[in-house]
Amino acid sequence: MSEKIIFFTASRADYGKLKPVISLFKKKNFKIKIIVTGSHLQKEYGYTVKHIIKDFGKQIIISFKNQSFGDPSYIIFEKTVIGLNKIIKKYHSDFFFIHGDRMEILAAASVMTFRKIKIIHIEGGEISGSVDEMIRHAVSKLSHVHFVTNHNAKKVLINSGENKKFIFVTGSPDIDYLKKTSRPNITDVKNRYGIHFNNYAISFLHPVTTISKNINDKISQIYFQSLKEISNEINIIHFLPNNDDNADVILENLKKNLLKNLKIKVIPSMRFEYYLTLLEKSQFIIGNSSSAIMEAPYFKIRAINLGNRQNNRYGLNKCININFSKKKIIQSVKKILRENSKYHRKNTTHLFGKGDSSKKILKIFNSKVLNKLKIQKSYKNLILP
Repeated sequence: MSEKIIFFTASRADYGKLKPVISLFKKKNFKIKIIVTGSHLQKEYGYTVKHIIKDFGKQIIISFKNQSFGDPSYIIFEKTVIGLNKIIKKYHSDFFFIHGDRMEILAAASVMTFRKIKIIHIEGGEISGSVDEMIRHAVSKLSHVHFVTNHNAKKVLINSGENKKFIFVTGSPDIDYLKKTSRPNITDVKNRYGIHFNNYAISFLHPVTTISKNINDKISQIYFQSLKEISNEINIIHFLPNNDDNADVILENLKKNLLKNLKIKVIPSMRFEYYLTLLEKSQFIIGNSSSAIMEAPYFKIRAINLGNRQNNRYGLNKCININFSKKKIIQSVKKILRENSKYHRKNTTHLFGKGDSSKKILKIFNSKVLNKLKIQKSYKNLILP
């Protein structure tokens, strides 16, 4: 256990995935540090670094600010590279854990490549829409070890030339928190976040970064006008978008349409364990978040997925998939509300793990297989002339 390990988190989304792994590694007395940046340090998203400090204490946390609210992705990328270089110069590590597909993750992987630090990537190989997929695959090419959620993701990485000896199907660590013993009850969730609804739906709308600001503006207008009408049928808990390019137009339309509606509760951010309990007790989830695909099926919660942000995502066929049409959105919601009392989801297989992902990751990390890992990667299955 002499290895020095750094975990990197830049958003509420990746922290929910990394937290179970960090907890287990800390419990086993590994020498760890957590680098915290991104939306964790923004008041608009609830200054969630305080949650990480509460979870793990100040001693192992290193934080730096890489953005002001509304900064474009290329600025965030640049500031992340500069900030990480300063930190890694002081806190060198043997392994660097990252998750997912955000611009900060690509910046971190780039820095670690030049610093000759072995990169461990969680949830690579996923296929989806928007720029996230391109970033995810780019990060995978820089990473040395891959802990993936499913066998399809493993095939994607093998087909891209990654060494199958270092690709492990572990499931998603956030599924580890689905057990009731790991989560608060719904009363505690409601009290903490000031929620007074009994029957409610959960809503997300994230920017699609590969389309223009004008189109993001149009689809957010359609979506929020639809939510206003849906709120006549059911209460809604809506979460702020990720701090990606074009989030500003979504926030602008949100303020115009939702803030004065007493049947719609807008929440900037929520601790992941609390969110899972909220999801479990909801009537359905709607929007364009991967949560509709990854977590909702475990609770047999029906999901309406909008647009192409999650295109080709493994498990997407479990959702009701429609375009941004007010008529279709309202029809789909009314259909779910009519059928929910008699609806029973069949074949709810564990698509993304069974709740033991962190243990699998630790077991692999402790095994001899990583002893063969080298900084210089060799790519397999490449057809050369």
